[in-house]
Amino acid sequence: SGQVRGLCGTFNGDQRDEFTTPEGDVETEVAAFANAFRAAGDCPALGPSIPDPCDGFPGSRERAEAACAVLMGPVFQ
Repeated sequence: SGQVRGLCGTFNGDQRDEFTTPEGDVETEVAAFANAFRAAGDCPALGPSIPDPCDGFPGSRERAEAACAVLMGPVFQ
């Protein structure tokens, strides 16, 4: 605990620094964090945002929200 960092996070109990780059910066965007670990020239850089997976599958958002409602309900509080 507290001795790692990288794509798997810092494992120190503080979620605010999970996106720490090899340079020690903390990124707020997933794409910027992933690009910090990218080997130059090996693969294209990610764009500024990752598309919402529900946008490609009509009706998915409603099904996901209904399924998650159980977890957010009184049974798990």
